Amino acid sequence: LFLYCKHFAGVCSTLSNMGQRIPFIGGMALAAAMCAAQGDPGVIAKILDEGKNRNQVMKHLEHLSTNIGARLTGSPSLQKACEWTRDQFQSFGLTNCNLEEWGSVPVGFQRGARQIGRMVSPARRDFEFTTSSWTAGTNGLVRGRAVMEPSDMASFNLKKRMLKGAWIISKARRRGEAPNPAQAEIDKALDDAGIAGRVRSSRNDLVLTGGNFRDLSFDNLPKAINVTVRKSDYDAILADVGNGKEVHLEFDLENIFLPGPVPLYNVVAEIKGTEKPDEVVIVSGHLDSWDGPGSQGACDNGTGTMVAVEAARILMASGANPKRTIRFVLWTGEEQGLLGSRAYVEKHKPELDKISAVLVDDGGTNYEGGLVCIAAMQPMLAKVIEPVTNFFPGMPVTLRVRETMPRGGGSDHSSFNAVGVPGFFWAEDGRADYNYVHHTQHDKLEQAIPEYLVQSSTVAAITAYNLACADTLLPRQK
Repeated sequence: LFLYCKHFAGVCSTLSNMGQRIPFIGGMALAAAMCAAQGDPGVIAKILDEGKNRNQVMKHLEHLSTNIGARLTGSPSLQKACEWTRDQFQSFGLTNCNLEEWGSVPVGFQRGARQIGRMVSPARRDFEFTTSSWTAGTNGLVRGRAVMEPSDMASFNLKKRMLKGAWIISKARRRGEAPNPAQAEIDKALDDAGIAGRVRSSRNDLVLTGGNFRDLSFDNLPKAINVTVRKSDYDAILADVGNGKEVHLEFDLENIFLPGPVPLYNVVAEIKGTEKPDEVVIVSGHLDSWDGPGSQGACDNGTGTMVAVEAARILMASGANPKRTIRFVLWTGEEQGLLGSRAYVEKHKPELDKISAVLVDDGGTNYEGGLVCIAAMQPMLAKVIEPVTNFFPGMPVTLRVRETMPRGGGSDHSSFNAVGVPGFFWAEDGRADYNYVHHTQHDKLEQAIPEYLVQSSTVAAITAYNLACADTLLPRQK
């Protein structure tokens, strides 16, 4: 142990003489941390230095968020992102960089740049709003009177003369309120009357986007237009209508359907193992995002995928030669039900026994604060994360021991835990409010916290490298 630590001290001295900065966290403490780690201490020192002092994660995230933007599964934007990230991995020197096809969507969808929603009278008010993905848009700018949704057919008949071209303000149902038994008849009557569309309220001022491509075909596309506006905008409409004012709204919703089937891919790249190349550590996140107006898919999950991309760059720049293969996978179809990772598990069944661990970063812009594991994994993982446990001040990395590995969790690690492969969702800590950006109009580059992403990409690189250099695969839950 003494000679091992002495070797590390010599590496630090050499790097220092070469002008490379080794962050000081206490001489013997740093040496002890490196000695406890699984990989080569000289390489670990280089990874820490590269990750902390020359990190490029924000450069990657800025390009993804501003030049490509939101990336709905089956959209041209997602395909562009897949090709760009594959090319990034290749430029770093990784091998086997490819797009691995796993399925398709029957109809493609791309939200266009024209996304307008506003009140034009009695006063101008710009809305924050969304429409579900894979739903109809308008044919240009459509202006119409705001009319409250009739509660029965008698009310419908009273309003019938003003319904053609109107925007129907759907009533919000209270929690526990039974559905209106006449609703189906009313909806058909409204559609037959030629309304422009329906406007609903979000639960609060966060406007969430979702959608469903299942059962769609290009010959049977949805025609109804449904807009969700933030609650404060909806309340403003109600107030003016309730005060007897004539309210006019206008929307321009450029929603574009594309003929399918549209093939879907996971992005895969590798740092090949030197001794056990058939054994694998996976570093991953999901590249797809929802695409509501305003969203860039920056924090869900541009942050996690760019952390993976930067971890790959850091490892290559540090000259890492792990014993096992480190495979980087950027999943797609996650938002529609972990589709890409589930398909990967099915396709790679013969290889599952040789996957040591799958690391998933999908918690937003906060820093990687630790891993949830079972007791059998704790000693090995403690050594693996030792170099970064307290390397970034105020951003500790810890282990959280549980009786069993989580079977759920709502992200791609679940696909692996379900078949007994150790899947880890990085527990993220920090000041960011994930709910503020999760599927909302606020999922933008400006919400990303650079120092947290620097930490995360460095931690991901160290963790993957040490796992790939460990004496054995990570223990599994029996």
